[in-house]
Amino acid sequence: MSKKIIVAGAGHGGLTAAALLAKAGFDVTIYERAEEGKCGYDWTDIFDPKALDVVGCPRPEQVGLPWEWKIDMTFFGPNTKDDKKIRQEVPNDPNEMEIKMERSDIYKLLIGFATDSGAKIEYGVNILGPILAGDRVIGIRTDKGDFYADMVIDAAGAESVIRTNLPDCLGIQKHPLWGEKFYVYRAFYDLPVDPKTVEDRYKVMLLPDPGAVGIGWIATEDEFSDLLIGHMDPLTSEEVEEIAARYRKDNPQLGTKKLRGGQMVLIPVRQPLSIMVADGYAAIGDSAFMTVPIIGSGIGNAIKNSKILADTIIADKTETYSAETLWPYQYGYYQKMGKGIAPLALVKLLLTRISHDQLDYAFDKGILTKYEMTITANHTSLWKFLNFDPNLPKRGLAILGDRDLLVKGAGVVADVAACLVVEQFLPKHYSRKAVQTWAKAYDTVFTHRLKKMGKA
Repeated sequence: MSKKIIVAGAGHGGLTAAALLAKAGFDVTIYERAEEGKCGYDWTDIFDPKALDVVGCPRPEQVGLPWEWKIDMTFFGPNTKDDKKIRQEVPNDPNEMEIKMERSDIYKLLIGFATDSGAKIEYGVNILGPILAGDRVIGIRTDKGDFYADMVIDAAGAESVIRTNLPDCLGIQKHPLWGEKFYVYRAFYDLPVDPKTVEDRYKVMLLPDPGAVGIGWIATEDEFSDLLIGHMDPLTSEEVEEIAARYRKDNPQLGTKKLRGGQMVLIPVRQPLSIMVADGYAAIGDSAFMTVPIIGSGIGNAIKNSKILADTIIADKTETYSAETLWPYQYGYYQKMGKGIAPLALVKLLLTRISHDQLDYAFDKGILTKYEMTITANHTSLWKFLNFDPNLPKRGLAILGDRDLLVKGAGVVADVAACLVVEQFLPKHYSRKAVQTWAKAYDTVFTHRLKKMGKA
């Protein structure tokens, strides 16, 4: 009899893991709270299409689904003038460029891949938490009853009810902290101007809102304007309307008639989860915080790493799916991608500490350049942002002009160095004590900055 796998939530990585495991002969069922045809937010998203090749999923054009290349972003500080804005320069190379698709079409693609591979999916099931035998996960509790399996793959999101209800003794972090998540509002509005008159079609604003740590963007499409507002603190509908009205004063491309979207969602923008596995359990995607911290994109990463997870499960000849036998999944992920992503979270945390004036200073003095801002979901390492720049000495002198900014920047360098050291000691083999000791040291690299702010 084939071993039974439950995938909790139709996350992107969970769907592709389900496909790979079903192909390998496992009995796989995905439980998803949305109704059939209603998965995903009512907006577009971007991701690295090469991730599909990693798991053998068809490209969208192969199954008749529309897509287009993402255009370069233009970055602005709180008060950046046009002559100081920074335009990305993503190479015109399919190996570097991302594609843009409707979220609903991404789900059509991945759900089709999973079900065509033999996985089953049950819609309209609200997951309430894990079923435990001691500290082993043996199933899920839902509003439709209890379901048991040999292991559970947690693809239920940043605040997964599976992960957040695991026993404390497992040492798995339950909730992202302040500074590790964005509360995001996104909606599409009418376009009251000719899009050809808009110079910066994908405008990203850093720290645009007084008294708030966050970003905003206005993407001008051919038939609509795409608004995103993201803050570290929760947003009210009244705050969203006030911010949107303020953006319109300098951005006439942003209309007033909402066409679709309007959801408020939580997006993790942090380092990968320090412990991703337990007996009968593995987290993936947003449940394991696999996003690129600076941009919050995690679709491609989750898909790529589902291959590592599926290969690890298939290779478990003991068929116990214990923390010990699942550990090669986490170890493999960190070696391939996680240890490069984690330092990016420390760079992102600088935005929680610098002032609006200091960010303006960085734009005005050329401290930030196109090299630092050419950020894509294909960039999964801090080192991809480090380029030789003839103006580097001049930029260094400019940093010296703001002593407080220099101190904060030096703190990031020190934290990155500490992170790189800790990562070298990730245990290759699992023991609960060794793994939890490592996780505590790893987490402290990030949380000590947040504690200084008095946030939790």
